[in-house]
Amino acid sequence: MQLSMLNKLIICCLFLLFSPLTTFAAQETVKIGLNYPETGSYAKQGLDQRRAAELAAEEINAAGGILGEKVQLVYRDTKTNAKIAKANAVELYDKEGVPMIFGGSASSEAIETGQVALQKNKLFFGTLTYSTETTGEYGHRHIFRECYDSYFAAKALESYLKKNFSGKKFFYITSNYTWGWTTESVIRAVSSTTDVDKHPEVLTPLGATDFSKALAQARDSKAKVLVLSLFGRDMEIAVKQAHKMGLKNKMQIIVPNLNDDMAQGAGPEAMEGIVGTIPWIWSVPMANNYPKGIAFVRNFEAKYKRYPTTSGASAYIILHQYKDAVERAGTFETKAVIKALEGHKYVGVKDEQYWRDWDHQSVQSVYTVRCKKASEVKKSKYQQDCFKVISVMKGDDAAVDFKEWSEIRNVIGMPPALDEYHTEK
Repeated sequence: MQLSMLNKLIICCLFLLFSPLTTFAAQETVKIGLNYPETGSYAKQGLDQRRAAELAAEEINAAGGILGEKVQLVYRDTKTNAKIAKANAVELYDKEGVPMIFGGSASSEAIETGQVALQKNKLFFGTLTYSTETTGEYGHRHIFRECYDSYFAAKALESYLKKNFSGKKFFYITSNYTWGWTTESVIRAVSSTTDVDKHPEVLTPLGATDFSKALAQARDSKAKVLVLSLFGRDMEIAVKQAHKMGLKNKMQIIVPNLNDDMAQGAGPEAMEGIVGTIPWIWSVPMANNYPKGIAFVRNFEAKYKRYPTTSGASAYIILHQYKDAVERAGTFETKAVIKALEGHKYVGVKDEQYWRDWDHQSVQSVYTVRCKKASEVKKSKYQQDCFKVISVMKGDDAAVDFKEWSEIRNVIGMPPALDEYHTEK
């Protein structure tokens, strides 16, 4: 009887001794949501985000995690659909308990996810959302954008377009949603082609599979410049069809927002000579000796046997920046992390960037590029040396300024400061 009681006491002591450790271990993981397109028109860009996010999580966990908590990525497929992205965000915040979500490719996805973050008092970082509306008309304190936007792209292209095509006729083929509209709008503004009658447009649905009618209209218009405000698989299809129709012999094709995945998907022959912009290229760190960028490219290549693209670079930087902000704040609490981010300067995988405090845009350099000759691309490793940099513009020169940002928000009845944003707007 005494032995039995002794055993019970020992068991009880062991339970009390180890149960706190068990409870502590269960709290050592922080879940972070990646809401990205695994399927749909922007699936390639989504895949690169996931790859880079996993690499970043491995690095962070190897260094001890975030405030001692290991990162566990939780994935949801947006299917390149804004409604699905919104539902995913609700589930990630409510059921999975994530303090932060990053991802998106279509800007409509990013805007919807950002709205949920606002309602839930959480954070969202856009990895690949180029619509000016994301941190403009729909900007609020709970959304940050690491990538550039279409305003950066247009400002970077402005001198090239004015020097080579001033007074010439433009034709626009545009994806019919927020990113497409704002991209066309800012390109029209910098190229002085705002007259739609003189410089026509064709709007196409996201996920279209045939652009031949729109391209035929562009050919027949006798325009000297064809602006394709298309992204992902849509751009790949349109560029291939334009190449087969011989349009590059008749006009200069501009793709305002480029990406390695798109260039590879369309093929080097179809892409040759196309001009556009990009916020980052894997070759930039090598050419400019950016140590963190070089390490990222080498580690990514070792893991995935290819170079990372700009969408992957953005996802990678976001996770590291979130860790940095949380640890500087000393907490995962949303308000404190926002304060730690606002105005903060950082070096990611290129030169210095900073999170602007009044719109949460990452201000950064932007590269105007021309697609290389097909023969050069084919000789390159992984056939990923697609772009020749023709100019670089500093972020403060490319980004929208506070005056114009405020004026745009005022037109639609939005407050001129993020603090004043409220959900019923």
